[in-house]
Amino acid sequence: MAIMDFHGSSSRGEDIHVVYVEQRDARSAFAFAIVDRELPRIVHWGRPLSDPRTLVAAVDALRPQRVSGALDETAWPSILPTQAEAWTGAPRFVVRAGGVELFCRFTVTDVRIDDGGATVSAEDAEQGVRVLWRCELRESGLVRQRMSVVNMRAEDLEIGTVELAFPVPADMTEILTTTGHHLRERSPQRQPFTIGRFQKASLVGRPDFDSSLLLNVGRPGFGFTHGDVYSVHVAWSGNSLMAAERLPYTSGLIGGAEALSGGEVTLCADGDDNRYTTPWLYGSYGEGFNEVASRFHNELRATHAQWRAELGVAEKPRPVILNTWEAVYFQHDFDTLKALADKAAASGVERFVVDDGWFGARRDDTAGLGDWHIAQDVWPDGDHSLKALADYVHAKGMEFGLWFEPEMVNPDSDMYREHPDWVLRPTAHRLPMQGRNQQVVDLTNPQAYGYVYGCMDALVSELGIDYIKWDHNKYVTEAVSPRTGRPAVHGQTLAVYRIFRDLKTAHPGLEIESCSSGGGRVDLAILSLADRIWASDCVDPVERADIQRYTSLLVPPEMIGEHVGASPAHSTHRATSQQMRMAMAFFGHLGIEWNLLKEPQSALDELGVWVDAYKRHRADFAHGTVVHGDAADPAVRVDGVVSASGERAVYRFTQLTTSQTYPAAPVRLPGLAPDADYLIQPLACNLASGEPFTQIGNGQSELGWWNSQGVVMNGGALDAFGLRPPCIHPANAVLFSATRV
Repeated sequence: MAIMDFHGSSSRGEDIHVVYVEQRDARSAFAFAIVDRELPRIVHWGRPLSDPRTLVAAVDALRPQRVSGALDETAWPSILPTQAEAWTGAPRFVVRAGGVELFCRFTVTDVRIDDGGATVSAEDAEQGVRVLWRCELRESGLVRQRMSVVNMRAEDLEIGTVELAFPVPADMTEILTTTGHHLRERSPQRQPFTIGRFQKASLVGRPDFDSSLLLNVGRPGFGFTHGDVYSVHVAWSGNSLMAAERLPYTSGLIGGAEALSGGEVTLCADGDDNRYTTPWLYGSYGEGFNEVASRFHNELRATHAQWRAELGVAEKPRPVILNTWEAVYFQHDFDTLKALADKAAASGVERFVVDDGWFGARRDDTAGLGDWHIAQDVWPDGDHSLKALADYVHAKGMEFGLWFEPEMVNPDSDMYREHPDWVLRPTAHRLPMQGRNQQVVDLTNPQAYGYVYGCMDALVSELGIDYIKWDHNKYVTEAVSPRTGRPAVHGQTLAVYRIFRDLKTAHPGLEIESCSSGGGRVDLAILSLADRIWASDCVDPVERADIQRYTSLLVPPEMIGEHVGASPAHSTHRATSQQMRMAMAFFGHLGIEWNLLKEPQSALDELGVWVDAYKRHRADFAHGTVVHGDAADPAVRVDGVVSASGERAVYRFTQLTTSQTYPAAPVRLPGLAPDADYLIQPLACNLASGEPFTQIGNGQSELGWWNSQGVVMNGGALDAFGLRPPCIHPANAVLFSATRV
């Protein structure tokens, strides 16, 4: 990384200080200018520049003229626009003293540059408010910024909103976000970036299904492989918002913030509680989503590599999982799960996870949640205990995992009956509306935190737990702590992070999955602590095609739980081929969500072939580059992973529905070196099954390259004119490889 700063003067005689940062290898650069000690303004975000010294002139080149009917200065937004700089859009800095809002005008007092980025200090001395803005350009090419607000007043200061922003070029006029609900997360939607404000808020104590992992703006029609794209992400697991906003006087801004309730964060006039720091706001620029996403993937991989190094934990291949939920639900029984473990091991499973139903009175979802002790009526001490099952799983060469929902409690539980004050509630006599028969444990209460952490810590040691599936199945609404009488989502979120860190520090090598009724809690903050996420409670592979595709805008494949389920799927009752179900789970962290005890040996044999194939390729999936194609046909999807060396790639062609084109048109293969030749051939697991010529195909003649010999093609040709995929029935997929020759 290179950091440079330059000084000069504007045409008005103002002092200009420009800080320019670039990552040449990541093809990313960023610069801000401080003009006459005003807050920084971003003057470049994109590719590295050949002569960044010229950015001093960007102040005169970009600053707008005064126009009629407005203020003496036309809005030219800083990283934190306020009315003092002529910003007339939505308030982005809201603080109150004694219930009265303060309108601040900040003056920069200090700029410090270091190896990681820059820190700018500014204050409104008259009103006693100081801000410290930190900006970094990461090795991944991501830009991130956050701000601390410091109370210098003689009275308390309430924080309302601190919404940071990135400007984007004026021709970025289309927005893409995702929406969703339970069982259908990450559904893309596009709209024009018009004058006004587009905002997506998540106000249920987690990002939730409707959260857009990224807010993206770009040239109209941008896709995975083409078009300039600017994206932002708020790295926070509690309440948050992201917004895109344009005024008649400005080009667009994109940004976000933590969403705070009134009285939730108040900075004391003295003492240690006089500072609030925002979550990191990340920005990613790229030509198409594939480049944008690769930056987030590289960032998370680096974060986890550093975390492993600090704990002295070696990297290991992603273990193939069997999770018991859709196999047995709450019907726990030693003999049944022991037999399931046998089938799992024979199929190549490396991690066996016991889901909900092992504790307290938890025979269904109405009772027992929060009573984190092993249910003796289901798992009696002795040779049929849960410890005996864990030992048996370990003896079979598999890791043992266990389900928890640490943040939640059933009112019908010993925990709630003994400690009703440990539950978030708006008043002393009213609970929030229930969801799934649950309420939310107040983890900002040290006693409640100690109980939950203590139970989990003891069970990890007692059972030799290698993996925790951490669930979160209720909206966090009307979340007031009885202990403080204040809204508590901010503190609750920090407490969750603390449990993750404390458990992983106490038990090096322990892995934790973030599940939240599926994909309800997916963000960079939780992903920096969790080892993977559960993308959706829906394992129907047709639905998963886009759920996983758009989840991968933020999350690398090795951190996305992708499981082979039963047919018909439990969530949709749609029947699909085993080939489709296995192919759709192939690129992620592969798992099985399926009662193998009910399946014929032929199905288990085929599953074993695919599990073996996954193991041969999973190292590339964990370190490679995810690529998605922009097929013109809305009925098909092309997805792949190119190895870090660029020597190999695996692609999946999916025919979701029937197409207007019959047979399917050639598809481009993104991500290959244009000056190299590649051997293209079906994956061995496809050839072993005889597909697509036995059950899933509808072509009436051979496809010339679909055989063990394959075909050698140039990478540039494959990206320009593509490759003819097999003709297959809808709701089916095939896998093929590209190997450099």
